[in-house]
Amino acid sequence: MKLVNKRIIYMVLAAISFTLSQGCQKSFLDEELLTARNTADYETTEGLDGLITGIYQTLKFHFNYEWAYATTNYGTDEFWIGGDRTKEMWGSYGSTLNSFTAEATDVWDNMYVPINSANIALANIPTFYTNEGTKDTRLGEAHFIRGFNYFKLVKQYGAVPIQLEPAFTVQLEFQRSSPKEVYEQVIADLSQAFSLLPETPAQRGRLTKWAAAHFLAKAYLYRASELYADWNGDTRDADLEQAIRYGRMVIEESPHHLADNFRDLWNFTTPDGPNESLPEIILAAQFSDNVATAGRYGNQLHLHFPSVYQNLAGMQRDIPGGREFQRLRTSDYAVDVYDRVNDSRFWKTFKTEYLCNRPAAAPTWDATTAPSPELVNTAKFKGGEVSIKYIVNDAGDSRYTAENIRRRAPHMFVRYFSGNAQSYKGNHGNYEASRYLTMSKFADGSRNGVANQFGNRDGILARVAETYLIVAEALGRQGNYEAAIPYINAVRARAAYKDGEVRSAYVDGGIAYKNNEVVPPTAFVSFSESNTYYESNNMAETTAATATAMTLGSATDIFNATDQFYDVLAAGSNQEKFLAFILNERSRELMGELMRWEDLSRTKTLVKRAQIFSNEANPLENKHYLRPIPQGFLDAIQTEGRPLNSAEKQAMQNPGY
Repeated sequence: MKLVNKRIIYMVLAAISFTLSQGCQKSFLDEELLTARNTADYETTEGLDGLITGIYQTLKFHFNYEWAYATTNYGTDEFWIGGDRTKEMWGSYGSTLNSFTAEATDVWDNMYVPINSANIALANIPTFYTNEGTKDTRLGEAHFIRGFNYFKLVKQYGAVPIQLEPAFTVQLEFQRSSPKEVYEQVIADLSQAFSLLPETPAQRGRLTKWAAAHFLAKAYLYRASELYADWNGDTRDADLEQAIRYGRMVIEESPHHLADNFRDLWNFTTPDGPNESLPEIILAAQFSDNVATAGRYGNQLHLHFPSVYQNLAGMQRDIPGGREFQRLRTSDYAVDVYDRVNDSRFWKTFKTEYLCNRPAAAPTWDATTAPSPELVNTAKFKGGEVSIKYIVNDAGDSRYTAENIRRRAPHMFVRYFSGNAQSYKGNHGNYEASRYLTMSKFADGSRNGVANQFGNRDGILARVAETYLIVAEALGRQGNYEAAIPYINAVRARAAYKDGEVRSAYVDGGIAYKNNEVVPPTAFVSFSESNTYYESNNMAETTAATATAMTLGSATDIFNATDQFYDVLAAGSNQEKFLAFILNERSRELMGELMRWEDLSRTKTLVKRAQIFSNEANPLENKHYLRPIPQGFLDAIQTEGRPLNSAEKQAMQNPGY
């Protein structure tokens, strides 16, 4: 089998290489960029070390580029298309999502580049690498990267070419390997990585056997899912056992454990700060504020979630609010999937209030809305006071109308006005395409200017909370529901408020970055004084909460639940209810973390959930569980020394494209 695309080969030959510098470094990636290497450099220990370090840089691709969120978060139940429709084809599944769509090519290319680098390393390390102390580790890293990237390819495209030898010249003839063959390669590579990688990394950010175990568990679970039901019958039971086995290794034998508070994961206070070294994190793409090694864009994930706030009176763009690309609009499902009274993850995932940072332009009371005559023509709020408030209420709330919210000081955005009926399509209240509840998990207050796109926080690729949910799902798929409960409960126990924890606190990019150049920081409302929680939930309480348990007593609690959308999803059997529940729990825990489309695709729930929970996504059952094979690839390849004709290209393409 031969690979593939001229662009791929040329990118491989131009791949960036690094070498380990001497002395103490915060991260092994914070090193000087060297000139491009030639192939002879990969016949030395130093050159191979540099090649492997360069491969780690490719993990950043998942946070640098538009394709990262477009192919994972768009077109799902969690997010709708926001006010900027630049990448709308991924959210609507419209006709412009086709083989010419840029991001379809970008994912393809950005996976094959590190695959070829890994192939070079695996071919050369046995012969040319002389440091016996790290030889196995370097081989393990190369196997992991190759397996990790083929896993991404099979999840997105299904059948893809498998290339296991280095490619140094343009090769134009190849075969697409079946998903079954690709999964076999993924599991073989990750298994090799597991056997070769150390338990403890030599430097922060390097791979360990526990990362391999996590992704092995995930690959086995995915292969046992509904998308592959036409061929996975012979391996399904064994795959579920392996998913449980490797997941339990991570949970029971590794140093990785859940952070004490869900907030700790997202409370980003400084580059390379405490939240980036939590034991919960199994693998992360390493970013920092080292300009020399930031890469082309830095971590840009923070850009795509914020709704627009800068053009409201009394506001201007600032670092805490973020730069609003307004691509991913939070859906009604994303709001309703949480128990917003007891599940702290909601309030630690979304931003509900903004503070005035331009008091000279604050709106003033008029005679028809002022609470008292003496307030007419005075500012509605001062610098540092709440200027924007999002109310996340439910249908049936009679407190708000389009008229009476004008009598409130902040700019008010209310999810349901009085009389609005329950809907999952967004046609209620005054939320809109550019004004919606912003997910704040990835907010980055470390940027050096309001327009700066270069984020510095690490990009999490695996954490142990997901490992718990992988094991739970595998057990549930076996019908062993009671055995799944402790793994679900571990995650839900952490999600519940702790005794004495202030329910109204939320995360908006880290309290260290509640900064503002217009109003002195001392003027700000304190971190714990937000009251949106109580107002949104129609609660009078304003004091610290007493924790309410969110753990499940038994599987019966899952099957008898009334808040898991079983009715609209037509989930009748215990197995259908369990799958719906685990997908909902994955949303609550992993919202926006670049895996939702792949979850809905592999479980074949994408179409149903889009029909129910999306306001415009229209995926097709016989088409949109896979992405289009890039047209540039199809146009470049040959068979028997000639380009493919139209029929042969169509035969190479995924169905429906």
